[in-house]
Amino acid sequence: MAGLIKREDIDEVRQRTDIKEVVDGYVTLKGAGLGSYKGLCPFHDERSPSFTVRPQVGRYHCFGCGEDGDVISFVQKLDHTSFHEAVEKLAARIGFELRYEDGGSGPNREDVGRRQRLLDAHKLADEFFRAQLLTPGATEGRNFLHERGFDRAAADQFGVGYAPQGWDSLLKHLRGKGYTDPELKLTGMFSEGGRGIYDRFRGRLIWPIRDIAGDTIGFGARKLYEDDQGPKYLNTPETALYKKSQVLYGIDLAKRNIAKDRQLVVVEGYTDVMACHLAGIPTAVATCGTAFGTEHIKIARRLLSDDGSGGEVIFTFDGDAAGQKAALRAFEEDQRFVAQTYVAVEPTGADPCELRQSKGDAAVRDLIGSRRPLFEFAIRASLKRHNLDTVEGRVAALRESAPVVAQIRDAGIRPAYARELSGWLGMPVEEVSRAVGAAAKRAAQPPSGNGGSGHYQGPGNGQGRSQGSGYGGGSAPGVAPLPPSPVLPSFNRPDPRDPVAAMERQALEVALQQPGMLEGETWQRFSEARFSTPAYLAIHEAIRANGLALTGDPVRWVEQLLQEVPEPLRPLVSELSVVPLPASTADGVLRYCRDILARLFELQITRVKAEKMGQLQRLDASSDPEEFQRLNRELMELEMQRRSLRSEA
Repeated sequence: MAGLIKREDIDEVRQRTDIKEVVDGYVTLKGAGLGSYKGLCPFHDERSPSFTVRPQVGRYHCFGCGEDGDVISFVQKLDHTSFHEAVEKLAARIGFELRYEDGGSGPNREDVGRRQRLLDAHKLADEFFRAQLLTPGATEGRNFLHERGFDRAAADQFGVGYAPQGWDSLLKHLRGKGYTDPELKLTGMFSEGGRGIYDRFRGRLIWPIRDIAGDTIGFGARKLYEDDQGPKYLNTPETALYKKSQVLYGIDLAKRNIAKDRQLVVVEGYTDVMACHLAGIPTAVATCGTAFGTEHIKIARRLLSDDGSGGEVIFTFDGDAAGQKAALRAFEEDQRFVAQTYVAVEPTGADPCELRQSKGDAAVRDLIGSRRPLFEFAIRASLKRHNLDTVEGRVAALRESAPVVAQIRDAGIRPAYARELSGWLGMPVEEVSRAVGAAAKRAAQPPSGNGGSGHYQGPGNGQGRSQGSGYGGGSAPGVAPLPPSPVLPSFNRPDPRDPVAAMERQALEVALQQPGMLEGETWQRFSEARFSTPAYLAIHEAIRANGLALTGDPVRWVEQLLQEVPEPLRPLVSELSVVPLPASTADGVLRYCRDILARLFELQITRVKAEKMGQLQRLDASSDPEEFQRLNRELMELEMQRRSLRSEA
């Protein structure tokens, strides 16, 4: 087993890795002030973005749930890897060769983490299948693609491959790359019989299924031969890498366009994704053998920046009964989106791939363009189940469809659809509106509890975090509450209405994010400043203890301070290091920082002046004239310093 990675190499990887580029692979980030970026948190379900990334200090912090850390912890949490594996992954990303305490060059093949071993195996299998598509034995696979309008360039774009008809073609290939049978069993690419393991995919066209970061984590295989007794489509089973409820086929290719166009198109199969992309709908993805569910929605919302400022999710379904059932299942999840949800159904029942074959690319674009609101589709689907020619049928249809109308989020649209429904039913508008109103009242639920407490919270405080405040932190619906963290009684929540506490907080934000401002006389003044808020005082003392040794490197500076402060205050330090400073230009940031520090120093002067004025008032000038004069001189000097600070600010 290789030794520990050298500390200085870990610091180097952390410093040289652009945290924004890494986070961008999972979350759509938007500018939020100079040098700050914001998006929907990948760690909890939220409607307004509160996840902030500050590349200059190399950290992220969620003001909604309290999750925070550096680029290493982000990869650990999102990819479910160990610290060791996360550092190795990031080092490989920037081409940095790690050194280990035992003097070795890192772990050999047997020492690589299980997840990375699985990823490597999938990458090799992906390359193997793609190469096989060009062999004479893959004629049927190439014919299948050609018949559906996909040329070699399309196959290359989507990584389509071919699994040979033999029982051990891939098995032999991966064994030859040093993989053992126990390792291969974990990949999901092999089945097991009385004589051992054998290829799961045989004589099939293969699509690699990749995660949002572009790593191959599974495969989908389409039957080509009549003597194949297996299902039409065969996917990788659940593995440590592949969780079908969390996977969207094509997400690696579509993520940038989804974020840019604020559109997500959900289709039903691999060839439908291909057809949409090639036809000019590069926002298409597909689920992998399961319904579009809660975990898929979390992925979609993060990419759409689903915060109420627009965006649309379009579901395409076959026009048959199964397609209608799938659409209604999607409608059940509609309330989890802020984006408007739509459905696009081709009248003849053709899927996007068939439509492109028969009518061309424009027909696919027209299908997506013909989308209609998902709730309208759900209403009409409910009406079809009843005989509207009878009174009983119309009443039953109203009872079923009124709750659907009541679920429409847009209060301006809801009455309009109540009127539409009255026309479809042939019933008075007032009667339908009453039914919709009653359904809305029945569906109304009292607000849920506050959930768990956040990472940084004073004793006795059970309230959730207000948006953007950075404290507390109730749980989102369906998300387990955060476990309470140990808190020292002296670290109560600073009162944001207290002007002194607000001043101290702003000064610490400057010190953490712009440590280069603390040089020379400024450092002396800052270190001598007296902080009165216990939490801020502890952070100030940690800054003083570190001195100026690391102020030229903001990433290491914040990392060192995190080690100095009491553990319950580490989330607060992380928060202060990423909160956007209120300036839009580099010069503006410098002016703001100078102004904040000047105000801090002026506050310090005011405190000292008050103390000396009290001493002067208590002093008998006649009994000690020298002391009286000294205090007066010091008061004058302090006033001159105060005026100088004001003029500088």
